[in-house]
Amino acid sequence: MQNPSPSEFELKVFAGPGNPELAHAVIEKLGVPAGKMIYRQFPDGESYVRFEESVRGTDAYIIQPTSPPVDTNLMALLAAIDALRRASARRITPVIPYYGYARQEKRTLPREPIMAKLVADMLVAAGAHRIMCLDLHADAIQGFFNIPLDHLTAVNLFIDYFASELQTLLPEVVVVSPDEGRVKKVRQVAQALHVELAVGYKHRPDMLSPEVTHLAGNVNDKIPIIVEDMITTGSSILQAVEALLSHGCRRQIYVAATHGVLVGSAVERICSRPEIAALIVTDSVALPVEKRHPKLKVLSVANLFAEAIRRANSNESITSLFDE
Repeated sequence: MQNPSPSEFELKVFAGPGNPELAHAVIEKLGVPAGKMIYRQFPDGESYVRFEESVRGTDAYIIQPTSPPVDTNLMALLAAIDALRRASARRITPVIPYYGYARQEKRTLPREPIMAKLVADMLVAAGAHRIMCLDLHADAIQGFFNIPLDHLTAVNLFIDYFASELQTLLPEVVVVSPDEGRVKKVRQVAQALHVELAVGYKHRPDMLSPEVTHLAGNVNDKIPIIVEDMITTGSSILQAVEALLSHGCRRQIYVAATHGVLVGSAVERICSRPEIAALIVTDSVALPVEKRHPKLKVLSVANLFAEAIRRANSNESITSLFDE
């Protein structure tokens, strides 16, 4: 008998503990029941996962970012994948809105690990058949997997937001990549908005202290939009802001990043600057109420992930999702 195509297998979608609000928003947009799953921790911090319904022969998706606490969320994801594999799910797809350890994708000093590759190996070893991610810190991470990886991007969300928010001011806007490694993605925003591009160049004396050394491009008397993939402490963003101000930009700076990790006082550090008009992030990382700020705008990626999951389950093109 001929094997059925993936679209003929039942879709099951489960919400991991890393960002349940986003996961349930995705499930709601898919119009399917939320998969029944429990997650607990033992008193010593060990993760425990159990699926409370049959997944045998299903096309199973577990939505679980590996955002802070990174190691806890990573172990929860690995446990869920292992449980699905042992319960005979036909295809297992971890949906990882934020991929932790992505900054460690290469060795810059002797005797360092390549953690992004190690995490990829662990996901595959646990039993993943396919991976779905959003705006990886380095595109090269896709090559760490010998299984299919769907690399989604929030670029179109930012383009739509700024096209609407700054519609009458676009001739005065410049889009800024604070890192030469982000130029390709940031150029997409600049081209779509039909505005100029500027690029900041960084020196990294150590892993935690990048320095913006100089800026290429004209930002004088322009309204800058800084576009990043992630903001953790906000230090790099504030350095970029200082570089822009020193080159004569307007004191109306917009900051956009897919992943608002925003540890500690990062939100306050950024939003307290009067030159920063708004901080725009997606909900790929859960933001607690205490980190909300009037200048902080959160764009949802629920529609994006829901459509990508629907297409993957129906064996349709996901790449065309970004060409429309």
